[in-house]
Amino acid sequence: MSDAVPASVEIVDVGPRDGLQMEPEVLATATKIEFVTRLVDAGIRRLEVASFVNPKRVPQMADAEAVVAGLPRRDDVTYIGLILNQRGFERALACGIDEVGFVVVASDTFNRRNQGVSTDDSIAAWHAIAAAARAAGVRANVTISTAFGCPFEGEIAEDQVVRIATELAQSDPVEIAIADTVGVGVPAQVSSMIERLRGTLPDMPLRCHFHNTRNTGIANAHAALLAGASTLDASTGGIGGCPFAPAATGNIPTEDLLYMLDRSRVETGVSLQGIIDTGAWLQDQLGRPVPSMLTKAGPFPPIGDAA
Repeated sequence: MSDAVPASVEIVDVGPRDGLQMEPEVLATATKIEFVTRLVDAGIRRLEVASFVNPKRVPQMADAEAVVAGLPRRDDVTYIGLILNQRGFERALACGIDEVGFVVVASDTFNRRNQGVSTDDSIAAWHAIAAAARAAGVRANVTISTAFGCPFEGEIAEDQVVRIATELAQSDPVEIAIADTVGVGVPAQVSSMIERLRGTLPDMPLRCHFHNTRNTGIANAHAALLAGASTLDASTGGIGGCPFAPAATGNIPTEDLLYMLDRSRVETGVSLQGIIDTGAWLQDQLGRPVPSMLTKAGPFPPIGDAA
């Protein structure tokens, strides 16, 4: 692990997908499009905007196609759609998504509950979808979820995650993401996992996705950064969770992560104030406070003060 933070890191905002999917009130399609537009205006250049899953299981994502159709198209912005199977891939492809993100769960029990098949079945499906995406000219990434622990199986062995990553890498994803889906990981685990994966797959870009269920999310993000992760997920406002994981709370807030990165002189290309303003707007749309600290405390020094 390096002692110094890198000069820059990419932030993927997952608020429009992972963030909104747990909200009890289904937002209007126009509101979701405005959410994405505000994030793009703040400097986010890669976003998860929808999931192409069964709308009966995740009602918030029932309008995925309409959301994608209404998004502002820019050459410098990549919109990601989450998929779990071939049907989801076909829907994503038909509406012109820029990138698909497939999910394989490290826990076989969770994979069966979430996707209706075994982990090995999902790995096989990934290989088929990756080939189809390549033929269609669509970027494809893959996430290993519950990489640090599962609410049904408990601890997940690091060897299991490395084995899955090695198998997934055979189909050349644009990156492999490691997700702490239920927020159980701590920095020492994150450092060990990322260093092990970098040693095993030295040319594979690694993205990390943390939930803040036990208040370790930002510390885990910092550990991932030091260990060599090139991309970090976050959700504006800190909203989110997994509808199939008991007690899973929100993602790490984009604005809280940006505060740490800005003060550490890590370049992201994203406006902290722009994300804070978007978090405040999001509170109004949801009708309740969002979890992020920066939405409450604001930046330091306050805007207008000398740096």
